[in-house]
Amino acid sequence: MHDDPVIIGIHGLANKPPREEKQKWWRQAIEEGLRRNLGRAPPDVPFEFVYWADLRYEAPVASASNREPYYPARGRGPFPSPNGKPPGPTLTDRFYRVLEWMQEKTGRLVVDDVLIEYRLDDLWGYYKDAAFRADARDRLRAVLERYEGRTLLLAAHSMGGLIAYDVLRLMERQGPLPRVAHFITMGSPLGLAEIKHRITAEHGDLRVPAAAARWTHLGDRDDIAIVGTDLAEAYAPNPDGVGVIECPVINAYRRPQGSRNPHKSYGYLRTPEFSRAVADALDHVSAPRDAKADACA
Repeated sequence: MHDDPVIIGIHGLANKPPREEKQKWWRQAIEEGLRRNLGRAPPDVPFEFVYWADLRYEAPVASASNREPYYPARGRGPFPSPNGKPPGPTLTDRFYRVLEWMQEKTGRLVVDDVLIEYRLDDLWGYYKDAAFRADARDRLRAVLERYEGRTLLLAAHSMGGLIAYDVLRLMERQGPLPRVAHFITMGSPLGLAEIKHRITAEHGDLRVPAAAARWTHLGDRDDIAIVGTDLAEAYAPNPDGVGVIECPVINAYRRPQGSRNPHKSYGYLRTPEFSRAVADALDHVSAPRDAKADACA
């Protein structure tokens, strides 16, 4: 039906497997979460995937060299959850927040510049390469415009959250404005001082996009990408009063050899918190909720 909701996903930093494979794995991770967390037989999830890695890399990651594929997690039953209880800041959080305060007071973002250029290389490319930045935004914008008038759940991982945020803010000025019932960012670097500085320079302020009826940020405290200011503190509510909901989660993804990666997209997509958001979207629950009464679902 024309009124059926659509889930749109956009991937994050670094090179990726081929588009078809990455899209298939995102869908499988979402469906695995629905089965294990909610006991739901996954429906035919209306899912669109925005892939931009080919704009930065000549060839996708080959299967033989992929250290972090999707595969069904071991065990049964729901994936772990902190149940909305925000953990205390890690040592990395505390250290970065002191550096962030010093950077913002002095106006010199040296630490962030080094972090972005040498650890988050695609973020560096996004701001240094105008053609790449425009093309990545156009990929998402084309999908949003294709579903003009439809109710959307926009799920953005890592740097995909920055691309999505920029596109939504640009569409406020350029139109058409999409109907984003739920904007979900996962492991997003939108709290970094350098990113906030650049967003303010382009868009004029830090706030929730007008198109978002709801914005939830899923973050595992061991995920290095979410150091910095909590998004709920940094981003003001939009004109409709919609603020950011900070939702602590446990990213349980493990590489095939057993080591943990708390930033991995598949782990975020399988969290109970993300599964509840998908179920709400599929059940046409799109009205904003009281963040105090229901912090993450």
